[in-house]
Amino acid sequence: MVEGSVTPKPGEGRPKAIGMISGGLDSSLAVRMMQSLGFEVKAVSFYTGFCITETHRRMGGRPRDGAIPRSEPLYAAAEAGVEVELVDISDEYVDIVTNPRFGYGANMNPCIDCRIFMMKKAKEIMEAEGAELVFTGEVLGQRPKSQRRDTLRLIERESGLEGRILRPLSGRHLPPTVAEKDGLIRREDLLSIKGRGRREQIRLAEKLGLLEYPQPAGGCCFLTDESYSRRFRDLIENRDTRRYTKDDVVLLATGRHFRIGPGEKLIVARTDGENLLLERYAKERWSLRALEHKGPLALCEGSPEHQVRHLASRIVARYGKGRDEKQVRIGWVRGEESFELHVEPFDDDALIEPYRL
Repeated sequence: MVEGSVTPKPGEGRPKAIGMISGGLDSSLAVRMMQSLGFEVKAVSFYTGFCITETHRRMGGRPRDGAIPRSEPLYAAAEAGVEVELVDISDEYVDIVTNPRFGYGANMNPCIDCRIFMMKKAKEIMEAEGAELVFTGEVLGQRPKSQRRDTLRLIERESGLEGRILRPLSGRHLPPTVAEKDGLIRREDLLSIKGRGRREQIRLAEKLGLLEYPQPAGGCCFLTDESYSRRFRDLIENRDTRRYTKDDVVLLATGRHFRIGPGEKLIVARTDGENLLLERYAKERWSLRALEHKGPLALCEGSPEHQVRHLASRIVARYGKGRDEKQVRIGWVRGEESFELHVEPFDDDALIEPYRL
């Protein structure tokens, strides 16, 4: 990598590039590379609604310990000294995640459709800023679905950015971009990293003085998590519409989940922090907990009839301090409505497993 190799157009200052930044190692390295090549960099970070750390920030802390994580894109941009624009695309993202044209990854992650959608947004910003290109920290072969050679080409074509997306960490393995053809970038200044390993990136980070980053492999999307994806799939399959809400995104990551009826689901807190979080979402749902023993708060969604209420109460009783009692009083509340049920707690976790999501 050679510093200052960029050649400005006649009569112009430094060319501008729009960088997709997550705050992870690869995108942070890409920003530093483009700076070293003489580009003016503006970073862009998109919030889909499913970013783990940003969702926890927006809801006031992690459910378990209440700790508020830092914004990794903001931190990385500040460390690099570049402008960053945070773009909330969560409302538009609903159709992407529920009806992906190119399917899902290993779980419910619509990686290809997601990248195309973000690149289209980045293209709008590139054109508005008068920038020459969009760049990313993507590495050829690093992710099995979205970073193959064929899918990288597909994403460029579908987003309308053919020849305008630079992936500097793997640039020597990929076709020349318009910037290279125009003499703004030399091929020898690009890198030839490929595959799933991170040793080369870590060595480069040390060389550039980039010593702090979240985790080398990144991974900040709820939808790549198997457990979360199972709950999300259950959610959209058991609603009259496949749409979801921002509250759903948070609740799917909180507590133990049980499908107790076609239209009824039970969420049981695991910690005091989750108890507090569930209280925020209790207004339009049934909340239930043991009245005489310390135990978790639970939320019941839907319109449970007696048999389902009885099942939910037995599950909640199982996780409280009264689990060894013959009978436990469970109080149910929704708005002005309330009632109690006296139930025998389940005496074996195996009896609960058929309902667990």
